[in-house]
Amino acid sequence: MTYLLPFLAVFIGFLLSGWITLKKQGSLKLLLAFSGAFLLALTLFELLPEVYVSGSPKTIGVFIILGILIQIFLEFFSKGAEHGHVHMQEASARFPLALTISLCIHSFIEGLPLHDHGSLVYGIMIHKIPVAFILGVYLRSAQVGMPRMLAFMLLFAGMTPLGSFVAHEAPFLLEFKNQITALTIGVFLHISTIILFESSEGHSFNLQKLVVILLGMGTAYLL
Repeated sequence: MTYLLPFLAVFIGFLLSGWITLKKQGSLKLLLAFSGAFLLALTLFELLPEVYVSGSPKTIGVFIILGILIQIFLEFFSKGAEHGHVHMQEASARFPLALTISLCIHSFIEGLPLHDHGSLVYGIMIHKIPVAFILGVYLRSAQVGMPRMLAFMLLFAGMTPLGSFVAHEAPFLLEFKNQITALTIGVFLHISTIILFESSEGHSFNLQKLVVILLGMGTAYLL
C-alpha cells in the first residue's frame, strides 16, 4: 500500500481532470484543505517528536529549515503546483520540463519517510489527487499530446514510491534517517501551511473549509 496508494492517487486526479471543469472543482479544494491539515497535524503529532527525541535539537532544526528552503527553491520552478496552484494563462505547447523536475524532486522527498510512518501514506494520497487534477488541467490547456501527458503522470506517480523504496533499501541512507525525516518535515511544514493559507478566501475561512480542516487534524490525531 505504501507504493500503490500514492501511485494510484496521481492517476485518479488525472482522470478527474478530464471529467471535471475548473469551475466545478470546489470539492477538490476541500480535499486539498483536508490533506494540508492532515499532513500538518501528522507532522506535529508523529514526525516532529520522533526526530527531536532521537537527534540533536540544533542539527534537526537545521535540516527542517533546509527542507523549507528546498521547497521554496523548488516552487520557484513549479510555481506552486505542489499545493494545487498553477497559472493556466502560462500554459504553452512546450513540455514543462522545469515543472516536471521540480515536482519529481518534491515527490521523491515526500516518499522518504513512508516506510516508517504508514499513516502518512493516506495524507500523501489525498494530497496528490487534487494536485494531479490541476496538473492534468494545465497539461490539457497547454495542448500537450496524450503520450507526453501520460509519460509525465507516470513519472510523477512513480517518484514517491521510488523515494520510499530508496530510503528503505539503501543502507547508506539508513545512517541519516533522522536528518532525512527532518528534511521531509521542512517540506511538509511549508506545503501544508501554504495549502491552509490558500484555502482561505480574503484571509477568512468559510465554515465548510474550517470543518474540513478540523476533520483532517482530528483524523491525524486518531491514527
